Amino acid sequence: MERYETMTPLDYLKLNKLQKIWCRIYSFIFSIPTKLLNLLFSIGRLFKRFGLYVAHEFMDVLYTFKNGDWKTRLSFVIMGFGCFARGQILRGILFLLFEIIFLVYMSIWGWYWLAELALAETSATETITTLVDQFNMITMQWETVESTSTVYVTNSLHSLIYGILTIVFIIAFIYTWRVNVKQQKLAQQILASGKKLKSGKDDLNSLVDDQFHKTVLALPVAGITIFTVMPIILMIMVAFTNFDGSHQPPANVFNWIGLDNFNQLFSWQSGSSSFSATFGEILSWTLIWAFFATFSNYFLGMFVAMMINKKGIKFKKVWRTILVMTIAVPQFISLIYISNMFDVEGFIGYWLKNHGYFINGIWSNGTASRVMVIIINIWVGIPYLMLITSGVLMNIPADLYESARIDGANVFQMYCKITLPYMLFVTGPYLLTSFINNMNNFNVIYLLTGGAPNTLTNSGGETDLLVTWLYKLTINETHDYKLAAVIGIMVFVVCAVISLIIYNVIPSTRNEEEFQ
Repeated sequence: MERYETMTPLDYLKLNKLQKIWCRIYSFIFSIPTKLLNLLFSIGRLFKRFGLYVAHEFMDVLYTFKNGDWKTRLSFVIMGFGCFARGQILRGILFLLFEIIFLVYMSIWGWYWLAELALAETSATETITTLVDQFNMITMQWETVESTSTVYVTNSLHSLIYGILTIVFIIAFIYTWRVNVKQQKLAQQILASGKKLKSGKDDLNSLVDDQFHKTVLALPVAGITIFTVMPIILMIMVAFTNFDGSHQPPANVFNWIGLDNFNQLFSWQSGSSSFSATFGEILSWTLIWAFFATFSNYFLGMFVAMMINKKGIKFKKVWRTILVMTIAVPQFISLIYISNMFDVEGFIGYWLKNHGYFINGIWSNGTASRVMVIIINIWVGIPYLMLITSGVLMNIPADLYESARIDGANVFQMYCKITLPYMLFVTGPYLLTSFINNMNNFNVIYLLTGGAPNTLTNSGGETDLLVTWLYKLTINETHDYKLAAVIGIMVFVVCAVISLIIYNVIPSTRNEEEFQ
């Protein structure tokens, strides 16, 4: 350990590949305190820059109003007025239309949803009485009778969703208003210099010319914001509420409770029955599963690819076709079929039961279930890795192997010195994404075992990953959305930390010149 701390660049170059990797891991781990301190300083500098940016923007707005003409000043209140006055009709229409929509929305719905975002209301109902025609079977005549119905007027889920959307809309309006002010300042400066402003036709032409990237990215960015960013924000907000089965809108509202859910998850209150114990057990298995699911597939898939590509192997196309055919079968069909095979009534499970093994089925034994899902995942994942690594192996220069043979290297030495370093360099980013994907591999676990055996408390099972446990918390009788949201946040934190660590040690991000 000490020699890593005092190692010079020359000493580092003398290390072999494995020692270099360990040296980077050691250096990264022991540099964490310094990096955390630098992170705190970076956050402070970020807030400082943000404050300076806000101050600069505020001063620029004051400067624009002070030195602007009447057209520019009036645009502060009526967005786009300066554009109309200076002949930029299209821009003026867009600015004014956005302002009208914003004001109408805020006056009718916006302020209401902002007030509802406090989530302080209790469940409120309203009784509506209506007159309906009903046929009387006794008198055999139609009669008009009163019908009453109860309508829930408070729905905290709607309040949360529309409140968030309203805040986003307000931020968008502030940004658009600032763009409007900048446009008026710029237009005034262009006219003062004697140049001509762009017309509406010029603006439309620029959308397919110099501004084409904005045109192409507008729809994808809007889709990501609506279908990805907004649900993430909603999940984060739910983590600070008491949203569960007993607070199910619209009949029962939920409220803000601060950090109580995080305290419940991390407080060891009642031994093995606490949420923290279940979380620790499932987190440890998730990391074990992700490690074996990633590297067993990676090395075995590489081994199969090397065997198929080896000179002298006959029927190479047949072996590749057989492996590719396993990919062609939908994965969920294979997993459900295998799950039934090992069930207590399946033909393998029934045979094991008759011979005195796993009387209640293999999925009733925690250790056996964990081993089986890793083995089955190998069978499912090897074909993918065989195809990926085959292409990389074919691109390794044959001269390297020939030179190694002349120098007297054996097969294992050539693998460690040539094949593996090259593979890790090229497929390093894939290994990282594969590890993260396996941490969130819902299909394999849920379709094979459903998390069974369910011997853990709080709806947890011994083969559950964090993502499957999160799902089960939302569909069980308690519908614990609040803790599921907290677990979702923790999944992100764990994945982010692991990604940063792996990214700092994989060869793909360091010493790139070695493989040029």
